[in-house]
Amino acid sequence: MIQTIADALAKQGYDSLTPVQEAVTDPALADADLLVSAQTGSGKTVGFGLAIAPTLLGESETFGHAGAPLALVIAPTRELAMQVSRELTWLYGPAGAVVTTCVGGMDTRTERRALDRGAHVVVATPGRLCDHIKRNNINLNDIRAVVLDEADEMLDLGFREELEFILSEAPEDRRTLLFSATVPAAIAKLAKSYQRNAQRVETIGEAKQHTDIEYRALTVHPRDTENAIINVLRFYEAKNAIVFCNTRAAVARLTTRFTNRGFSVVALSGELSQSERTNALQALRDGRARVCIATDVAARGIDLPNLELVIHADLPSNSDTLLHRSGRTGRAGRKGVSALIVPAKLRSKANRLIGGAKLKVEWANPPSAEEVNAEDEKRLLADSAWSDPIPDDAKGFVANLVDQFSAEQLATAFVNLYRARQSAPEQLAEPGTPADEKPRGDFGPSVWFSISVGRNQDAEPRTILPMICRMGDLTKDDVGAIRVQPSHTFVEILATSAAKFTNALGPDMKVEDGAIVTKLDKAPDLSRGPKPGGRGPKPDRGPRPERAPRPAYDPDAPTAPRKPRAAAAEEASVAVSDKPRSPKPYGDKPRGDKPKFEKPRAPKGERPPKSHKTERTPMKAGAAPKPKSNPKPDSFDKPKAKAVWKKDKPAGPRGDAPRGDAKPAADKPFKARAADPSKRFVPPNKLGKPGGKPKGGKSAGGGEGAPKRPKTSFRPK
Repeated sequence: MIQTIADALAKQGYDSLTPVQEAVTDPALADADLLVSAQTGSGKTVGFGLAIAPTLLGESETFGHAGAPLALVIAPTRELAMQVSRELTWLYGPAGAVVTTCVGGMDTRTERRALDRGAHVVVATPGRLCDHIKRNNINLNDIRAVVLDEADEMLDLGFREELEFILSEAPEDRRTLLFSATVPAAIAKLAKSYQRNAQRVETIGEAKQHTDIEYRALTVHPRDTENAIINVLRFYEAKNAIVFCNTRAAVARLTTRFTNRGFSVVALSGELSQSERTNALQALRDGRARVCIATDVAARGIDLPNLELVIHADLPSNSDTLLHRSGRTGRAGRKGVSALIVPAKLRSKANRLIGGAKLKVEWANPPSAEEVNAEDEKRLLADSAWSDPIPDDAKGFVANLVDQFSAEQLATAFVNLYRARQSAPEQLAEPGTPADEKPRGDFGPSVWFSISVGRNQDAEPRTILPMICRMGDLTKDDVGAIRVQPSHTFVEILATSAAKFTNALGPDMKVEDGAIVTKLDKAPDLSRGPKPGGRGPKPDRGPRPERAPRPAYDPDAPTAPRKPRAAAAEEASVAVSDKPRSPKPYGDKPRGDKPKFEKPRAPKGERPPKSHKTERTPMKAGAAPKPKSNPKPDSFDKPKAKAVWKKDKPAGPRGDAPRGDAKPAADKPFKARAADPSKRFVPPNKLGKPGGKPKGGKSAGGGEGAPKRPKTSFRPK
């Protein structure tokens, strides 16, 4: 092994190599293409870093000046690419290597400047690397090795065309290393096309599959899926945990629910920006968050140092996804737990997934509330704080506590303060029985209360129960029946908890939204009376009499005679003939029984004189007519048109030749017709657009060819 690489491993605390790291560093495979299948979390990143180190360094122990890249490492997601970059940075750091990252969601100009400055190793996602190659931002002429990390996941995400383009642009004499947790047919086909005599390295064995991970399948009632996840998180109290969901909507819902329950939660899904995803992972590494709720693609390949618990809130789609999810824990020799939340109706699907992954799983029920509390007590008693000495600045306060309170009071206060910082565990139903049919024993002596909200105010038992538990310092075991009426609600509470309930409410006896609680002297009458406006109870009519038995069917009995038809029906049947029935002519006879309506008319005669007109006086005989005002000449006094040609001159043949020189256009504004859409129409006596000069005439609305008319001003003299 190269000395600088060995020094980097020793600095990180590596005493020995994992099986996959030993397999890929075999001297017999120094110059060969490799197809490696190893379990998730087996140290593949350091493995391919060790495998390509001799190819990049050769006989030297340090890298030279950074120029064109020597190696390409391609990862499916941004988080995995950033993680690989960090691993290779410390591995190649003593050798002086420059590692550059090119991933989606980052500034391309910054990446281009980094490539221009030079790099020895480039870690990238497929899409962003293709963009840099097509824009000539990266020079691949000196590439000596190409590594595809999580190759099966990249094919599942649809990066086949990008990978084929990248491999076709790289030099043919390069080394190609494919690392994958599984080797499906698509991976084998890709290796056959772009690798030269690839050597298969397989470190996955049936007996050694995820030996550091404890697999548990928890059967739950379908309605208790989220409550079961809460109990699992509380039972293990892992430093870091991941809850896997199948959709972004499920991630958002669980993030909101668990945040409200007091868990420090971050979300990781494809809808988040790169900065948000980076901040979420950093919060997990810093300890500011303990639970990460993520989708499969977003959490692919991420490595958290203290990840001890993986919860499958939704069952994965296939066995390979189950292995990839579970591989987030139990990495590099650390122990972890992988818990599958299995609704009762999906148990057969869970068995198929487990069988396909060849895993040994322990089936059980999720932790109950009692088991969570018992585990809290064990952790509390095992805490090292019991043996810590009393700080000097707290000795006086400790002495005051001992003097004022008894040992039982101090222990009670301590337990209550401890539980107040934790999320309360949930009561779960049995997986095989619906929650509505869960058997319940006798409630015991109780006291009834009335709340001044009812069905008219949209009150429901599911809203009343948490309200009285929160306001009255009760648990749901202290509450019995809840009966919602139109204007009020009756609540049954244990007699032993009634005093605590009233003390918590105070003298006003009010709960949320100003509702008033009243204590009842006796149990209310909850029997239902008749509905208002109903018909009332039915009268008792006694038993129905039995009918006489019908006679048995006799096929030889004569048929009963038919009933005679009516006389009108017989006459109508006789009148029916085979000829079509023709409509009768109506003539002047109106249709129907009523006579035809005619509007009465006035008798003809002389019309009466109109009152608004005066009677004309007859013109005298021989009188001249009155002359017209503004007489116009008659139309026949002048010719209607000018003669086109003289009668004494013979007309010549008409031709297409012009009749002389064309006259220049008139020196007046060009008038366009409104019907011509190709010309600009200028209304009469209006100025057009300045500078608009039509062909052969003056400007239509001004310009140099048409001087403006001077304005005249009228002033009083």
